[in-house]
Amino acid sequence: MKIKQILTILEEMAPLAYAEDFDNVGLLIGNQEDEATGVLVCHDALEAVIDEAIAKKCNLVVCFHPILFSGLKKITGKNYVERSVLKAIKNDIAIYAVHTALDNHKNGVNKIFCDALELKNTKVLVPKPNFIQKLVTYTVPENAEKVRTAICNVGAGTIGNYDNCSFNSEGFSTYKGNENSNPSIGNKGELTQTNEIKIEVTFEKHLQSKILKALFSNHVYEEVAYEIYDLQNFHQNIGLGMTGELENPMSENDFLNFVKNSMQCGGIRHSQLLGKPIKKVAVLGGSGSFAIKNAIQANADIYLTSDLKYHNFYESENQIVLADIGHFESERYTKNYIVDFLKEKITNFAIVLSEENTNPVKYL
Repeated sequence: MKIKQILTILEEMAPLAYAEDFDNVGLLIGNQEDEATGVLVCHDALEAVIDEAIAKKCNLVVCFHPILFSGLKKITGKNYVERSVLKAIKNDIAIYAVHTALDNHKNGVNKIFCDALELKNTKVLVPKPNFIQKLVTYTVPENAEKVRTAICNVGAGTIGNYDNCSFNSEGFSTYKGNENSNPSIGNKGELTQTNEIKIEVTFEKHLQSKILKALFSNHVYEEVAYEIYDLQNFHQNIGLGMTGELENPMSENDFLNFVKNSMQCGGIRHSQLLGKPIKKVAVLGGSGSFAIKNAIQANADIYLTSDLKYHNFYESENQIVLADIGHFESERYTKNYIVDFLKEKITNFAIVLSEENTNPVKYL
């Protein structure tokens, strides 16, 4: 099995198009044409993890955080990033990062977070903007079903829990082909009028090339008329953070202790407790101070995230409890999810969970 075949499966789990613009995801180091000998899944691809990959004969390291985030102008081994990169290159080890591609997935980091806390009725906290496009095309009634089926089979027309969603209206079209035309209906040089079906579907923008290919391959016209629009709608199933509900409300102290045990936290920093039961919970794995207002607007009783600064805690405004459970801790079970996903897809290949604890934060 080549490394590129495993990368295809990883993109199925966490499409790179879902990643934030600032991020650096995908294959960071290595040749995707190499034969894979084994996959080591980790949180951070540090030098010790590369050593572990070498010892376990894994030439593909799949990490959550990208070891290459900012650009490198020199690789001399003077810091932990350069040392990891040098060792990976020297030993022909590829490194692939998922990061916000998995953060934004409806079954990714924040769903894993919610599941660890047994939360129900989960919804995306900060839906992703500027990600939905709309295709409008026209064809004769006899061709409409074939076109609809083809474009929906590659991802068009999916809205939430529904697929094959389209709007269809009837009308007529006119056209006249020049001397170089070869019309499917009518003759060149003649004004032709025909009945048509207008088909409208929405789709995730990264699927555009596949959808257009399916459209052109299944359309009867020599020249396919179509339009693509960018929509302002938020994608309700892609985005950062998530809300969920406890089956049975808990007191603030009981819930914080439950979180501490469930997420194996060394400690939890939190804002003023409000003396109210916890029912609705907002979570965001990793750094989440930017979504405090979103958690308040979602009417969450508590917001669990990490990397909150001193003044962030004032933003609770006595409307919500803010709790910083630690960056690593909030993403703790992500690598387990990646391993389980790969093992389900690749049943006869070595998929190894790293034993290295790469959390740089220690507690007394």
